[in-house]
Amino acid sequence: MILPITAYGDPVLRAKAAEISPDYPKLKELIDNMYETMYAASGVGLAAPQVGLSIRLFVVDATPMSEDEDLTPTEAKTLKAFKKVFINPTIVEESGKEWDFNEGCLSIPDIREDVSRKSALKITYQDEDFKTHTEVYDGISARIIQHEYDHIEGVLFTDKLSPFKKRILKGKLLNISKGKIKVSYKMRFPNV
Repeated sequence: MILPITAYGDPVLRAKAAEISPDYPKLKELIDNMYETMYAASGVGLAAPQVGLSIRLFVVDATPMSEDEDLTPTEAKTLKAFKKVFINPTIVEESGKEWDFNEGCLSIPDIREDVSRKSALKITYQDEDFKTHTEVYDGISARIIQHEYDHIEGVLFTDKLSPFKKRILKGKLLNISKGKIKVSYKMRFPNV
């Protein structure tokens, strides 16, 4: 089932999400719905707060990014295989050189900006069977995780922009929160 994506301005996007346990109601169904919602909106990641749930869960599938011509064959292969569920994740460490990459967000449609992030990270998380993993990611895979992880921490990519950029985007962000935007996917607007 395709869920409505929560738009910028909703308080759930600003809350630090809570951990969940294996007995979380209908978890498998929620994960399936999140993937279906993400695909319907042409996204590569979706966090639970983006569907109105303040829980520490996000899904990723970077397959669409694997077709970028600027990628090396190794990077393309890595992204094509990067489909995961992250439950109760904790970023243990971020490392490497900071680099800019143009980011967007399904909760903030029609806004894309360069965001600077560290190039690598180490993360501990549980999969859908609640098996614990500690893994290291770099490049675009790390970038996707950092973006989705920010969502469960109540942080949006626009928070990482300069004060000048934020002022320029203020009107667009206000319009998004009021539903004054056309999107090709289901959204839930806080101020409508």
